[in-house]
Amino acid sequence: MDPKTLFSLEGKVALVTGGATGIGRMAATGLMMAGAHVLIASRKGDACEAVAAELNAMDAPGSVEGFAGDIGSEAGIDTLVAEVKARTGALHILMNNSGVTWGAPMGQFPHAAWDKVMNVNVAAMFHLTQSLLPMLIDTSTPDDPARVVNVGSVMGEAPMGDGAYSYAASKAAVLHMTKIMAKELAPHHVTVNALAPGPFVSKMTAFATADEGMRDKVGADVPLGRVGRDEDIAGCMQFLCGRGGAYLTGAVLPVSGGIQVMTGPNLFRAALGG
Repeated sequence: MDPKTLFSLEGKVALVTGGATGIGRMAATGLMMAGAHVLIASRKGDACEAVAAELNAMDAPGSVEGFAGDIGSEAGIDTLVAEVKARTGALHILMNNSGVTWGAPMGQFPHAAWDKVMNVNVAAMFHLTQSLLPMLIDTSTPDDPARVVNVGSVMGEAPMGDGAYSYAASKAAVLHMTKIMAKELAPHHVTVNALAPGPFVSKMTAFATADEGMRDKVGADVPLGRVGRDEDIAGCMQFLCGRGGAYLTGAVLPVSGGIQVMTGPNLFRAALGG
């Protein structure tokens, strides 16, 4: 078992939505470093092109191509699918990373915050996967399945609202849909897994991770004592998408530093004098 081939993605083509920033960029970098040609798409096409140029300058085994793609509507998804087909005849890996959130306290959370968040985080994830499924199946084999990786959240596993109620519910839906799709697509040799990240530095979490002092405070509340790093996401993607992850489907990788297993205090600590 050669570790160089166990996690190699040489010759693979991947699509990462929302690949210009945050977790998407971390994933795209990891896939590129393993040898894949990575397509990154988001609403801001110029940002994707700029990031692609930055990553390609790293002289890695793979390469990155950036362009505009908006999954906020059915028409936008159809346009993105057409753009992918125009740029590549094969697709081995799909990472559904694009997402939105909305924050407001209980009692002030607006009804509109549900439609937008559930549409992008759940409906778009499902429809884009469904639309690209023929391309994924075309590249899949029993020994080397095509891969779908959905980005959930630790908030979809643990009962944490934190004012982001529709986001938390949407990510729980993403994790459940991951398992449904894994079951249904296994006969087609397509694996479907998910990441459930905790706090990482991104635009979405900038309010709490924008500077080192804030990051340290957030990390202090994580069981492993820090926020996530780029390599934490890159390593997960190389594992899930390489030969080492070929026999894994329907899994949720809790990339959250242990937040998903946090519980209340020991029930009998006080009685035992602890």
